[in-house]
Amino acid sequence: MDTESPSHEHLLGQHIRAMRRSRQLTLVQLAALAELSHPFLSQLERGLTRPSMVSLEKIARALGSSQLELLSGAADLARGLVTSTPTLVRAGEGDTGPYSLGHARLLVQGDRRFHPMLFTASNADPGEYHQHDEDEFLHVISGRCVVDLADQGTFELAPEDSLYYVGGSPHRWFSPDGEPYRLFVVKEHFAVRDLDSVWDPALALEMEEAQ
Repeated sequence: MDTESPSHEHLLGQHIRAMRRSRQLTLVQLAALAELSHPFLSQLERGLTRPSMVSLEKIARALGSSQLELLSGAADLARGLVTSTPTLVRAGEGDTGPYSLGHARLLVQGDRRFHPMLFTASNADPGEYHQHDEDEFLHVISGRCVVDLADQGTFELAPEDSLYYVGGSPHRWFSPDGEPYRLFVVKEHFAVRDLDSVWDPALALEMEEAQ
């Protein structure tokens, strides 16, 4: 293993392991929640395999996260960020990728206390509920959006409307007419590591061998 130049697979595996531990889940528990095999997840965390987007979505859901946040978290490990340093994201910059049934652009880099993002979608199908431990705030920039909070109610939002709901709330978003809608979303974020000490070759080797 080249510990001086960690591969994308090793960084993603390290981040998934950190996320799992921050959720206080064992490999066996995460495998059950994600409906994936324990050996596959073990190899993934050690950087020995690359997940498909379908597998990554299952892992993200089980961790109360998203494909975008998992991939961005892995990228952050290689950026040399520290928690005390401001990070600037210019217009058109920021990690982008799938989020729920739409697409999002993260407006911050690093393991920060909040994950603000711009979210765009046009799904008329609400899809499955998402659920995570973190609180979440959303503000409608354009279009109309229905937010279904299960037994807490359904809210149809218009431009400049906002909604806040606490962690643990099942939720899903959709368009009432199939037209595009755009949200500013702020998700509370529980730190999973100390970014003052990013990729550590010795720790990586220890993680590689530990199972």
